[in-house]
Amino acid sequence: MEPRRMADSLRYVLMGTGPFAVPSFEAIRQQLDSTGDEIARVFVRPLPPVKSRGGPPPQPVREWAETHGLPVDAPASINDPETIAGLSELNADLLVVCDYGQILKPVALQSARLGGINLHGSLLPAYRGAAPVQRALLSGDRETGVSVIHMTPRLDGGPIVASRTTPIRDDETSGELEVRLSDIGVDATLEAIALLRTIESFDTHGTLGQPQDPAKVSKAPRLSKAEAQIDWSATGREIDCLVRGMQPWPVAFTHAAVKENKPPLRVAIREVRTEISAADPANVGRVMEHEGLAIGCGDGQVIIERLQPAGKKEMSGLDFKRGHRLTAGQPLIVQA
Repeated sequence: MEPRRMADSLRYVLMGTGPFAVPSFEAIRQQLDSTGDEIARVFVRPLPPVKSRGGPPPQPVREWAETHGLPVDAPASINDPETIAGLSELNADLLVVCDYGQILKPVALQSARLGGINLHGSLLPAYRGAAPVQRALLSGDRETGVSVIHMTPRLDGGPIVASRTTPIRDDETSGELEVRLSDIGVDATLEAIALLRTIESFDTHGTLGQPQDPAKVSKAPRLSKAEAQIDWSATGREIDCLVRGMQPWPVAFTHAAVKENKPPLRVAIREVRTEISAADPANVGRVMEHEGLAIGCGDGQVIIERLQPAGKKEMSGLDFKRGHRLTAGQPLIVQA
């Protein structure tokens, strides 16, 4: 039986905190006049306690909502009974969730007539979790994309309603790729909303969307600082992917023995390029013969273009080499 058409307009509740959500939320806002839709409320994560003079961390969605005079709520838990009661009173048609930071339980999803959709920064079912953009880079993937799913209680596990694919550039960092994906996600989000606009209700076991293949699921847990340490026995491409994948946080690093009888210096590595040559395990972590700062790795050498010693300003690898008078063959890297 054909689904019965619903009213033309939709009443939204938007849920997001970080920058990834802003382009799609703004696209929804810009369509309100032409569609007759309404944004009933914007939910963000509560501000954490201030631990430094720099003030609280930025919340781009909160700032965006306040700029446009949209009502904002920041409950400690979206799944608290009091919050659920308030959600239900909003009489929303659809929850639009992106970069929010809380997992919605079934009772929260049921507060809106059509449930919720979520914009995720990967080609699901690959990289379910908090760091999909970074994990794609760290894995050396050549392409990635975004997926919009109709939400279920399982993390990032709902059927895929819309998606977009894009190649990963060879020089792209996680931060740069995330900005691109947030823009690419606009069309996918609007496509998903257009599809949901035509139906009265949706059963997550129904036919709308493409079910995810459980055999292709991979995880994308949050990054840790320990993961950012460079293993110089890895290939040059693996090291390059680590350096790009760990930016803007936590930033790839290594420990360099630059002074005799002094503790190794922690050095953040911000940009590298690779040169494949005859591999020699004896060269791993050593300064190589090169006009720049080249370090031996598992399949040749990595030229360090930009770095930042602990407590110092960012500089070129060549300036670091000259400043510490590093010479070819010198063992430089101290592995943990």
